[in-house]
Amino acid sequence: MKPRLNFYSAAPELFKEVRALNKAVDECGLEMSLLHLIKLRASQINGCSYCVDMHSREARHDGETEQRLYLVAAWKESPLFSERERAAFAWVEAVTLISKDGVSDELYAKTLKHFSEQELVKLTVAVGMINIWNRLCASFHAIHPVENAEAA
Repeated sequence: MKPRLNFYSAAPELFKEVRALNKAVDECGLEMSLLHLIKLRASQINGCSYCVDMHSREARHDGETEQRLYLVAAWKESPLFSERERAAFAWVEAVTLISKDGVSDELYAKTLKHFSEQELVKLTVAVGMINIWNRLCASFHAIHPVENAEAA
């Protein structure tokens, strides 16, 4: 697969604003460890290899364990995640796949047990932000770094 275009240079004015929103999300006050995990989960759902690679690397750099990163895709069956993280994963899945089933009243109520209203807005914007990046990277074939040249 080859990149289709450099979306940064194709619309630099717009990307100045996208980057500003991304910075605001990263500085919104939610735990960076949680932001890494939700970005990874949304990227897995969306099949964005560039973002899966980037967010797993960033999470490892910030101290996340390999085992937890491997198990994000199977979070429902793993005891390694807190109730707050589980609530966030369920929210990420519902918001990312919103056209499938929407966001139920039950999920909303369950999520509010672990996030304040303000935090839930921040979480939802963070999910929207990673979905923007996933759609850009997947649509325009952004290629993640390849460590082993033989694998390419």
